[in-house]
Amino acid sequence: MIEFKHLCKKYPNVTPLKDVNAKIERGEVISIIGPSGTGKSTLLRCLNRLETPTSGEIWVDGVNMCDPSTDLSKVRQKMGMVFQSFNLFAHKTVIENIMMAPMDLLKISRQEAYDEGMRLLKMVGLSEKALNYPNELSGGQKQRVAIARALAMKPEIILFDEPTSALDPTMVSEVLAVISELAKQGLTMMIVTHEMRFARDVSTRIFYMDEGIIYEDGTPEQIFDNPQKEQTRNFIYRIKNWTYTIDRKDFDIYSMIGNLKTFCTRQFLNDRQQNTITLVLEELVENRLLKACGDSPDIKLEFSCGENGGKAELKATYSELDPMLEEFSDKLSDSIIQHYLKLTNHDKEKKLLEFEVIF
Repeated sequence: MIEFKHLCKKYPNVTPLKDVNAKIERGEVISIIGPSGTGKSTLLRCLNRLETPTSGEIWVDGVNMCDPSTDLSKVRQKMGMVFQSFNLFAHKTVIENIMMAPMDLLKISRQEAYDEGMRLLKMVGLSEKALNYPNELSGGQKQRVAIARALAMKPEIILFDEPTSALDPTMVSEVLAVISELAKQGLTMMIVTHEMRFARDVSTRIFYMDEGIIYEDGTPEQIFDNPQKEQTRNFIYRIKNWTYTIDRKDFDIYSMIGNLKTFCTRQFLNDRQQNTITLVLEELVENRLLKACGDSPDIKLEFSCGENGGKAELKATYSELDPMLEEFSDKLSDSIIQHYLKLTNHDKEKKLLEFEVIF
């Protein structure tokens, strides 16, 4: 269905795509992951020719998208794209946003476009919002409308460019649920995403992009459980494990908690689990470790959780503990920590505390 041959895209100061090669079969769901700035979004924009490749070839259903004689508008009708910023027309109602392209490009009747638009809105759970304007919707609702609008053109391929990155964490799940349902319908899909649990659950293949190429390509199990290349392993380790270093007494605790909650959301931990780990970590750091580490703390925190949030571990590595505070005396802190944490290892030589988190 899609083939990239030695695809390259250069800008004056950067080359996001150096030599991309891949074949995608009809009906495959490809999630594209990797560090920021590695050409993931550029790849999608070259595919539907929002960007012009510097060199190489892109074939879609037997048609070369880079051939000057290709009717791009005709081939693009096979592709729907959902952007991170929604791109809805603010002056049109929800149903008008969905009806416009099918009427203008597919030349279907207004009634047919309306009926199909309502069917799609019902599918994404928003039929009651048909007459609302985009500014009356939440971010998650806007993105679901954008998905319905893409589907209204009856595409064979749908491209998602970080569809949840502009959303509040509470709205991410509603959009991912809609995309997950689409993945079961046989559409060919390419999804640039930072939602790793979602990528693992919904995809037939994962592209890990780095250094301007598809650095590693495999099934979700291969990429997440047994990556073959070092940079892939390093990336997967980072997205499965949250780390944070505290090197001063007056560190920004709100930044730490916000950073941790973002990680927890991407691991699909629920609100109760997130509240538990943030409460425990705040108590552990402020009422134990910082009190015990003197004026120049050097504390490294590491939090990891298993599939589906079933098991979680917390590790704290420190430089020195004040012997007078070795046992800690804060009773409130003790009661909270002991309720939610099970100490599995305290290695004084390695200056290490390891806990199992009890959600």
